[in-house]
Amino acid sequence: MGRVEDKVALVTGAAQGIGRATALLLAREGAAVAVTDTNARGGEAVAEQIRAGGGKARFWQLDVSKEAEVAAVIAEVGREFGRLDILVNNAGISGANGTAEEITEEEWDKVMNTNAKSVFLCTKHAVPLLRHAGGGSIVNLSSVYGIVGSHNVAAYHASKGAIRIMSKTDALAFAEDRIRVNSVHPGFIWTPMLESGAQVPGVQPEAVHSAMAKMHPLGTLGEPDDVAYGILFLASEESKFVTGSELVIDGGYTAR
Repeated sequence: MGRVEDKVALVTGAAQGIGRATALLLAREGAAVAVTDTNARGGEAVAEQIRAGGGKARFWQLDVSKEAEVAAVIAEVGREFGRLDILVNNAGISGANGTAEEITEEEWDKVMNTNAKSVFLCTKHAVPLLRHAGGGSIVNLSSVYGIVGSHNVAAYHASKGAIRIMSKTDALAFAEDRIRVNSVHPGFIWTPMLESGAQVPGVQPEAVHSAMAKMHPLGTLGEPDDVAYGILFLASEESKFVTGSELVIDGGYTAR
């Protein structure tokens, strides 16, 4: 307990899945949490769960692809909590399936804006607060598909690869400010996003789940908490000498 005691954290995409698990874990470990998401009902529920457990949290509705909203919310977080120590850029979508030949420009832009542009915008507006706090930690959610490729979902792969390199570039840019920047690369984690993308006509969900689990040498899918604990490590002072790194949490998927 207390691994991020007295810290203030902002988590994007915190209404469900990895973001929700991260917000709850950071709160249990002592952080005040700014819960942000486009999903107001889900986000408010997470903030209320944190408060009900004795923690400190507030929800802000936020479209991370819009700079005016990002700037306004981060400024409000600073006023509400007095500082910012941790930014978790988690918000993301899988987007349309398909190769570069098959998807539309609109489908490409939607994924890139939500997944990659959002990391740029949130980092841009969080850095002054982190610098004012004397330093801090930015944790960017990439994917195993920011490291290796597959035969489709071109925009998703491109966005996650961008996040991987952005994290290294920002780690160098802000090192003198004692702002650490790292990326996290989950394998297949059983979240609502993965569940919705695993619907195969005529195939039972259990069979799809089993097939995806077998893609990982450990023989199972990950759970949101598996990733949340990695994020907690990078957010805490336990990782004070870690920046520009890639934390892969994938059940061995990329070890082949």
